[in-house]
Amino acid sequence: MITIRRSSERGHIDHGWLDARHTFSFGQYQDSKWMGFGTLRVINDDVVGAKMGFGEHGHRDMEIITYPLTGAVRHRDSLGNEEDIVHGMIQRMSAGSGIRHSEFNPLGEKTRLLQIWIEPRVRGIAPSHDSKRFGVLEEPGRLHLLASEDGVDGSLKIEQDARMYAGVFEAGDSIVHQRGVGDRIWIQVIKGQVELLGETLGSGDGAGITDEDSIELRFDDESEILVFDLV
Repeated sequence: MITIRRSSERGHIDHGWLDARHTFSFGQYQDSKWMGFGTLRVINDDVVGAKMGFGEHGHRDMEIITYPLTGAVRHRDSLGNEEDIVHGMIQRMSAGSGIRHSEFNPLGEKTRLLQIWIEPRVRGIAPSHDSKRFGVLEEPGRLHLLASEDGVDGSLKIEQDARMYAGVFEAGDSIVHQRGVGDRIWIQVIKGQVELLGETLGSGDGAGITDEDSIELRFDDESEILVFDLV
């Protein structure tokens, strides 16, 4: 079964310095029909103005993944970490028992990023942070495992039975994704056009899939996607 979340139906908040689109309920945007998908709780598509950002604030008991799409994100946290992350990298932060951080666009142009929250399986763990550059942009045509429950194949370890993949594809490409963990799959299209299970997804669209051990994805245009295996 497939449930589609169209880009145009997402929540939209424009603060001037921040233009945000929410796949699931978040902050001021609340929709009881879209509170998450399994343990996937947040996918925010944020465009942050030049030299602007999120001031220091706190989180608890959430796996927070930042996936930059354009520009750069400067991260600082209460563990003493400070770094800039760009497209081709991801950052993982386990908020655990409590962490404070800020995220800032250090550039003189807009930055676009995806902010992803996954609910942890254990609460109150020691907070932690990690980041890594993957070969998503340099090795197109396949899905790259970015985050997993056990850090397999060099992926970043998250505190949940979930896996996150990313890939870029050319028009005419096709792949079959075999679900690795859990009983749900979420597809998020960053750009392009993707066909799966008789449906067509465009830029910004998402889809939740259940009762499928594997799915075939066909790409009608140059595309970039995220794939989540979830419980």
